[in-house]
Amino acid sequence: MLRLPGFLFLASLFLISCGGNDKDLVQQESSDPKIAKLKMPEGFKAERLYSPGENEQGSWVSMTFDNKGRMIACDQFGSLYRLEIPPIGDSSKPKVERLDVDLGFAQGLLYAFNSLWVMVNHDGEEGLKRKGGLYRLQDKDGDDKFETMEHLKEMNGSGEHGPHSIILSPDKNSLFLIAGNHTDLPKFDTYRLPSNWKEDNLFPLIKDPSGHANDRTAPGGWIAHIDSTGKNWELYSAGYRNAFDIAFNDAGDLFAYDSDMEYDIGMPWYRPTRVCHVPSGSEFGWRTGNSKWSPAFPDNLPALLNIGQGSPTNLVYGGNAKFPPKYRKSLFAFDWSFGIIYAIQMEPDGASYKAKAEEFISGAPLPLTDGIIGPDGALYFLTGGRRLESDLYRVSYIGKDNTEDVKPTEISAENKLRRQLEEYHMPKQGAVDLAWPQLKNNDRFVRYAARIAIEHQPVNQWQDKVLNEKDPVTLIHASIALARQGKADVKNRLLQGLNAIDAGKLSSPQKVDLSRAYELVFLRMGLPEGQLKEETIATLEKSYPADENMVNRQYSKLLITLQAPDAVSKTMALLDNAKDDTAYQKAFTQSSDLIFRNPQYGLDIAEMLSKVPPAQQTYYATMLSAAKTGWTPELREKYFTWFKNASNYRGGKSFMGFIDRARKLALANVQKAEFAHFNTLSGDSIFKYAGPFVAKSGPQPKGPWREWKFDDALKVVDSGLTARNFENGKNMYNAVMCSSCHSIRGEGGQIGPDLTQLGTRFSPKDVLEAVIEPSKTISDQYAATIFYLKDGKSIVGRLIGQDNEKYSISQNPFAPQTLREIPKADVVRTKLSDVSIMMPGMINSLNGDELRDLMAFLMAGGNKDNELYSKK
Repeated sequence: MLRLPGFLFLASLFLISCGGNDKDLVQQESSDPKIAKLKMPEGFKAERLYSPGENEQGSWVSMTFDNKGRMIACDQFGSLYRLEIPPIGDSSKPKVERLDVDLGFAQGLLYAFNSLWVMVNHDGEEGLKRKGGLYRLQDKDGDDKFETMEHLKEMNGSGEHGPHSIILSPDKNSLFLIAGNHTDLPKFDTYRLPSNWKEDNLFPLIKDPSGHANDRTAPGGWIAHIDSTGKNWELYSAGYRNAFDIAFNDAGDLFAYDSDMEYDIGMPWYRPTRVCHVPSGSEFGWRTGNSKWSPAFPDNLPALLNIGQGSPTNLVYGGNAKFPPKYRKSLFAFDWSFGIIYAIQMEPDGASYKAKAEEFISGAPLPLTDGIIGPDGALYFLTGGRRLESDLYRVSYIGKDNTEDVKPTEISAENKLRRQLEEYHMPKQGAVDLAWPQLKNNDRFVRYAARIAIEHQPVNQWQDKVLNEKDPVTLIHASIALARQGKADVKNRLLQGLNAIDAGKLSSPQKVDLSRAYELVFLRMGLPEGQLKEETIATLEKSYPADENMVNRQYSKLLITLQAPDAVSKTMALLDNAKDDTAYQKAFTQSSDLIFRNPQYGLDIAEMLSKVPPAQQTYYATMLSAAKTGWTPELREKYFTWFKNASNYRGGKSFMGFIDRARKLALANVQKAEFAHFNTLSGDSIFKYAGPFVAKSGPQPKGPWREWKFDDALKVVDSGLTARNFENGKNMYNAVMCSSCHSIRGEGGQIGPDLTQLGTRFSPKDVLEAVIEPSKTISDQYAATIFYLKDGKSIVGRLIGQDNEKYSISQNPFAPQTLREIPKADVVRTKLSDVSIMMPGMINSLNGDELRDLMAFLMAGGNKDNELYSKK
């Protein structure tokens, strides 16, 4: 059998862990290839119960169980279905029926209170004439048919950022539901989060250059609490981008799994996918474009756990699962993009929790859409979405560990205090007296709950307390409350109080809190004037520059907004030497580990990591675009040169557009006579043709995109490789990034084998097979290594070197020189991966002619004089 070692060495490590408990993950032996590809902890068994796609029933994205133990599921763009599922151990097929109701397009389903609750995600046009929102279906005569349908609340929003999931409350007396940031807030009866939200960011606004969410304003995605009739609605939480699902743990605390904005990758405002603890009245700071709040801002709450890049679709708590205790106390978080179910274990930490994660189930492709713990204690999950092939799986535990005795989560004293304060997230007598002392509580979640309780009370009950407060921490958080709820006539007194705080005695997080108090006063009440402005500038300058990046971000924002005389020179000095914080918003999965999970998203990540934008520099450069004073000719030259240099970095798809728009904001502040010079200096000729997305170098495939299968591609290649277009073949070779890893005739990368003599050793069929099915045969010479760590995580990459203390590995084919070091003391064992480091799907952007041109170029070894180009 011919071996083609490591051909087209572009990295793909599908099925390999990106940081989970991989040493315990195994693949189940099965004749079903979709089961055989899954990896899960030992002792668990997976079954593929049903395939909607094989039965022309669409792509299912939501499900629930009714009071008779039957599953009800919904096609993303179609109907509702009911399934009678055979018990565990019974290999018969489910009985499936389409429900006879004029309803579907549901991304959230729940059976409760003898009703089927349906979250319809639709605009009332194509395929379904009903408007989106929450519906209640009932079978009142017991004939097993839903004859009554009530549209309880219309929701103006549809698509993947529309209305999503609905779940039962812990006491089983009410409901909670969630909607994405393209869903307008309906009118609520009550608001636990005060409803006077604004964008609240002094950072120069740049909306996403691709146009995404440009018309969406605060507060973004939201969570509602409704009664058992669906009539009384309360806003519970907001500030999400697009969390699809929510779940309660056994202590009755709520959690959400929010999405990232992948176009923002590499930018200072990028926020990874994240699991959030969601208390009453919480705000999580999503805002459009570059105005997203930092998780450090005290008027929003931080993530419980940053996961990393991905597409969250589901969150379910394992409390009712017949699983070992560890997993019964876990949140299961589903990622559609990379095919991973994470198990997240939490421990009480003050009024909130601390969390750790591991991979529970993974596969590729495994486009996860929804999951639920069934009445039998098994985990059921769906794959599909976006009209992809859809399947229903069941995962049960067949191991020997105990599945019954689970210690309940302890509710800490701080958690109890937070819940007590949340009872006052409404106008209520005694709130100020209870909450005021807690504004300086050491626990951030308690401080937040206390401030929200105060904001719900009439301002005249607590305004004087703010203005006369002497404790600096209490004053900071009370000032945030007054800035949000008070009137502008107290601005001067409020600023005088903040100016009197000795910032030198505050910790770095407290300095950020103080800066945010100033920012909210500026935004909501107006900038200081006259002598007070000078005093405020002098006070702020004492803390700038600082040793902390977040403090510097905030104080540069305040001082540039005030047009402080030294703000530009100080900020430009920081711009020269800015270093990014590796710990800021640190995620469970490292970006380099995700490259290998998905050919589409992985390539974007790999390209970004090949030359990561400097986030702190980008922040300063964007903020300086608002500076009108304090410039010298030398500083302007240096500043506008930065933009041209920045075009060499690779971020998310909107990176170039964001940089260009910041550049244009800055150009608006130069003299008319100097505009042409600085426009040219800053790289206008580069940005002019880049558009909103990162520019691709060289000619690109015309396509259209298709998923090439081996047999189909072979027919195309066998139709003829002679007299092909050499230049186009070379262009396609570069466009699909073969040259990133391989050399041909002395040009290209060096981490994969040289391809110059490829055509003399292998047939076109051999080459094509290696391109499309790279894991079929792997040479040890080019295999990746899996490093299993003591903490249960694993890391995958190509071993480049080692010494007595560490391994050095390369994980990114676009930046092979970027090495990651792994201390040998942390490694339990290593093994070679059985999955190729070559990326499948690389040729999927090519049409038939482009594929033939590429193959001819490869078989000719990049030689234009090869006989392939002379034959007719």
